[in-house]
Amino acid sequence: MSAFVSGVLGLPPRAVDGVEADLFALPDGSSFAVASPGGMGDSARSLVFLVASLDEAIAELHAAGVATDAPATNSMERYVHFTAPDGHLYELVERITPALGERR
Repeated sequence: MSAFVSGVLGLPPRAVDGVEADLFALPDGSSFAVASPGGMGDSARSLVFLVASLDEAIAELHAAGVATDAPATNSMERYVHFTAPDGHLYELVERITPALGERR
């Protein structure tokens, strides 16, 4: 999949320390991640929501009775995972450094 994303779709690779996936830069400054099955833990595809404050978002989830894993950090983001009532895995991300082309 990484070869397809790079070679066919033409997305440039992005290096982010602490990420267990191949990342590719999207034109809007966001990233597309390709991870091997099980490489980032027990997961399937996940949907990611960008939040302004990870701590506030976690507090809101916990207040609503939704458990999360422990927050993790890489060189670009802080993030946390949770399973929603639909049974699917979701992720919340807070940027700690601007993405390529993104202004702070």
